Amino acid sequence: MTDAPRIPAFVNPGSGNSKKARDALASTGRFDIMEIEPDKLEAEIRRAVEGGAKRILVAGGDGTVGIGAAVVAGTDVELAVLPAGTLNHFARDMEIPVDLPEAAVVASATTTALSDVAYVGDKLFLNTSSIGAYVIFARVREKLEARLPYKLASVFAMVSTFLRMRVLAVELEVAGKSQVYRTPLVFIGVDERELQFPTLGNRIRDGRRGLHVMVVRWRGRSKLLSLGFRAIFRGVDEVSRTVEFDSFIVDRCTITMKRSFARVARDGEIESMSMPLEYRIERDRLHVVVGAVDVQPAGAAAPE
Repeated sequence: MTDAPRIPAFVNPGSGNSKKARDALASTGRFDIMEIEPDKLEAEIRRAVEGGAKRILVAGGDGTVGIGAAVVAGTDVELAVLPAGTLNHFARDMEIPVDLPEAAVVASATTTALSDVAYVGDKLFLNTSSIGAYVIFARVREKLEARLPYKLASVFAMVSTFLRMRVLAVELEVAGKSQVYRTPLVFIGVDERELQFPTLGNRIRDGRRGLHVMVVRWRGRSKLLSLGFRAIFRGVDEVSRTVEFDSFIVDRCTITMKRSFARVARDGEIESMSMPLEYRIERDRLHVVVGAVDVQPAGAAAPE
C-alpha cells in the first residue's frame, strides 16, 4: 500500500470531531485531506471519481457519509468511512471502529464488503427513513442542542414529541395491496432492524435483507407509551404480535397521504418530499472498506 496513490478524503468541517478526523487521517500518510462543506460535497466527490479515484473517504456523520454513498453506489469505487458524527450508525453496522485513529487505518486497508442501500424516490439512505413522530423529535432536538448536551436534548425532545404527537392517515401499498393506517410513525430501515435496548435501531447481524417497514397503529398515548417500553425491553418480535404494531420486510413499498408534500427523515436529515413516497431496496450496491478479512456486517455480502 505504500506505493499506492493517495486517497481523496473529504472532511465535513461542521462535524464536532473534524479536527480529530484530520489528525487521524494525516497520521497515516495515505490521504489527500480536503475540508468540504456538505452542500459542495457531492460535486467534489464526483470530480474526484471522474478524475479516476478508485476509493474515496468521507469523514462525518451518517448524513454526510450518505452523500458520498449516493455518488459511488452502483460503481466499483470504494467508500471508506471515518465516523466523525454523533451516532455513526452506518459505521457501527459495518463494524468499522468508531475510534478515529483505528478507523483511519481501516480506511487505508484492502478489504471491502458489499452493503445494501435504499432509496426513497431518487434519494439514497443507508440506515433509516421515517415520517411522523421522528421528524418532530429531530427538529426539536436540533433546536435544543444549541444550549443542551446531546443526550439531555434528546430526552427533552422525546417528551415534547410525545406531548405534541400528531396522527397521520397513511396508505401503504406493497405488491399491489394497500392498507390504510392511522399512525403517528412509519419507520423504514435498510435490512432487518432491532428496537430492543441497547441495540435500538441497529441492523440485526445475519438478519433478513430488504426494507424493514414498521408502522405504529394509533390507539392513544397510553397504549403508545406501553408499546414503546415493550419494544425497548423485549424487541421487535414481541411488539409485532400486538394489534398496535405491524412489522414486515419487503423489496418495495409506496406511501401516500392526502397532501402534496410530507416531511421525511433520511439518516437523520429532514427534507420535504412530494407524494407518493416510493421506497425500494438495492442489494450489494455499495463497496465499503471494512479492513478486517473476517468482517461480515449484517445485510452485507463479501465481494466475489
